[in-house]
Amino acid sequence: AQVVLMGASEAYRFNGGPLGTDKDILYPGGALDPLGFAKDANKVAELKVKEVKNGRLAMMAMLGYYVQAIATGKGPLENLTGHIADPTHVNGFAFATEF
Repeated sequence: AQVVLMGASEAYRFNGGPLGTDKDILYPGGALDPLGFAKDANKVAELKVKEVKNGRLAMMAMLGYYVQAIATGKGPLENLTGHIADPTHVNGFAFATEF
């Protein structure tokens, strides 16, 4: 659902919607930049790189959640509470030999 909604809103913007005056597909400016961070071209390039890097880091974090859930059969909060209760025996090494 999120892919459809974001795709529709970006298509509307790019095709001349209320925020569609800038035709740069990857722009971080206009009405979506109320603090004016994108006024300097060098700063815009730096912000784009930072956004890509943060997105990649978030994807790796989600991969960690998925692997943890597959390995332990529990969710992240349940694993955290178990580790806090007994950090010596409830950790990543305890489940490493179960594959």
